[in-house]
Amino acid sequence: MNLERFTIDSIKQGLMSKQFSDVELLTEYFKRINKYDMHIKSFITLCEEESLKKAKEVDEKIAKGEKLGFLEGVPVSIKDNICTNTIKTTCASKMLNDFIPPYDASVVKKLKESGAVIVGKTNMDEFAMGSSTENSSFFKTKNPWDIDRVPGGSSGGAASSTAAGFVPLAYGSDTGGSIRQPASFCGVVGIKPTYGLVSRYGLIAFGSSLDQIGPLAGTVKDCALGLEAVQGSDTKDSTSIKEEYCINYLNTIEDGIKGLKIGIPKEFLSEDLNKEIKSKVSESIKALEKLGVEIEEFSLPITETGLSAYYIVSSAEASSNLGRYDGVRYGYRTDKFEDYKELILKTRTEGFGDEAKRRIMIGTYVLSSGYYDAYYKKAMIYRQKVKKLFKDAFSKYDVIVSPTSPILPFKIGEKTNNPLDMYLADTLTVNVNLAGIPALSMPCGFSKSKLPIGIQFMADHFNEEKIFRTAYTLEQELKVDNVPQMKLEVK
Repeated sequence: MNLERFTIDSIKQGLMSKQFSDVELLTEYFKRINKYDMHIKSFITLCEEESLKKAKEVDEKIAKGEKLGFLEGVPVSIKDNICTNTIKTTCASKMLNDFIPPYDASVVKKLKESGAVIVGKTNMDEFAMGSSTENSSFFKTKNPWDIDRVPGGSSGGAASSTAAGFVPLAYGSDTGGSIRQPASFCGVVGIKPTYGLVSRYGLIAFGSSLDQIGPLAGTVKDCALGLEAVQGSDTKDSTSIKEEYCINYLNTIEDGIKGLKIGIPKEFLSEDLNKEIKSKVSESIKALEKLGVEIEEFSLPITETGLSAYYIVSSAEASSNLGRYDGVRYGYRTDKFEDYKELILKTRTEGFGDEAKRRIMIGTYVLSSGYYDAYYKKAMIYRQKVKKLFKDAFSKYDVIVSPTSPILPFKIGEKTNNPLDMYLADTLTVNVNLAGIPALSMPCGFSKSKLPIGIQFMADHFNEEKIFRTAYTLEQELKVDNVPQMKLEVK
């Protein structure tokens, strides 16, 4: 089985035509995981026994001719901040090292109802705070294209598990680019849906007004199928939307893009952008123009100021959300303490990693008396400006196109001691979350050093259909055979 090239459709067709059973399929996937993941380290927890049991049930349903679910028998991985009943959910933190949720997140419930097989929980930056998956309390995840480099973050485990051919579909969360940036670094497709399109119930919160669960996959079609499987309203999440916004994306994905108007923010193609990234994205824009779209450059002056507003808002929400980890209710508790105050202090000091502590401190500071108006209030006002700027842009353009990341995947440890430099890697993604709009990253080529380069498509709220249609059309146009060979093993 050529697992790297398996799509959801090829799996469904293979199962129905009895080319292979689901047990055989899952066995092959686990063979690949057990052979290569010791080098990549995508997974925190593997569910081999449970997966094979579920695969057996799928085979029995097929044998009996029973109705199959939307993703029946398809292996998926789940980021380790999405709650899974009976399966450990750690947020890659010592604070939740032994936490086993008593319930499934709504996304997980929908996946189980669709027949998907959960292969395991993927590594991430602790509590989704980071851009490299180096902030995990357990281990660093490697980029399958070059294991000396990071896979991006915070959904680095999800992206690498898809890129390495461990699963055809993965689910991550995106607070400021945490699906799109690792998708770009690992050469896969990943979408951050419109805020509210996918339920956040069961997603362990980082920034509640910014977080959104979304899929990562090897192709645009599979990514669309992955979103369709989990979208929809949820009574357990008051921010989730009505079902009327949920559509079948594959109905129009092959309709072409002739007549669409695409905007290119000139600030997103600045001189600071890596030259190889700029070249590949520019080539893709020219390809889109040849396919019949109208291209126009315009000004969207939100890159640097939006980054500042994002880190104020997200850190403030993180400070509030992580206040529950005090050693009293659940999670890690320090062994030695004399009173309640020392219990909380030592538990949080020992349980949180450096990046989580840094963001808690920033968030606590901007929310404190005397600084709230100067920082948090101004950031929230600027957030409304970002929303308006995007809304005005989408009154003129169907889709906005930009690079996903201003830099190529960097080496492990290269930016660890410079948090500000790390934060700047999110410049092109964070404003999407401030505005709550959807955005997708897909590969558009490779650098001379054989590293993936991603292009980003943005659209107005609930216009995922336009994004998928544009991305799919470009994907078909850019198809090439000379894809570099991955380096999954250490010599």
